[in-house]
Amino acid sequence: MKTALYPGTFDPITNGHIDVIERASQMFDKIVVVIAINSKKTSVFSEQERADMAVESLRHLSNVEVQIHSGLTVELARKEQACAIIRGIRAVSDFEYEFQIALMNRKLESEVHTVFLLPHEKYTYLNSSIVRELARYKQSVDEFVPPNVAKKIREKFDY
Repeated sequence: MKTALYPGTFDPITNGHIDVIERASQMFDKIVVVIAINSKKTSVFSEQERADMAVESLRHLSNVEVQIHSGLTVELARKEQACAIIRGIRAVSDFEYEFQIALMNRKLESEVHTVFLLPHEKYTYLNSSIVRELARYKQSVDEFVPPNVAKKIREKFDY
């Protein structure tokens, strides 16, 4: 069974994330979406809220599960016996950062490979930061996130 991890803060999960997960789920037997706890970031949504939104948004994919994790992704990869870590790449600037992380992960665990996936071109500009910024100004995010996430955003930002 080939397992891959897809780590991220997912604050919140977007249609771009889901696009990458859907395609990865066709390539691997199991995808573990990892809700990362990043001490350098201040999240709008709690880890549990992010996990709940991801579970609901990915319910249509039978080979996808969601976990919250606070350590190194490569540690979870060992525990899950994952062969790959999926990373979405939107632009060259994403690649430069992700390339460094991939090399470090390879150094820590040579049997875990990093697989870069490009989102559909309609999502290349989309990220969670943009969604949060729109929400702060009470703008609709309906076309960028699943309906359950849009509802949670409206509740969180009170609009």
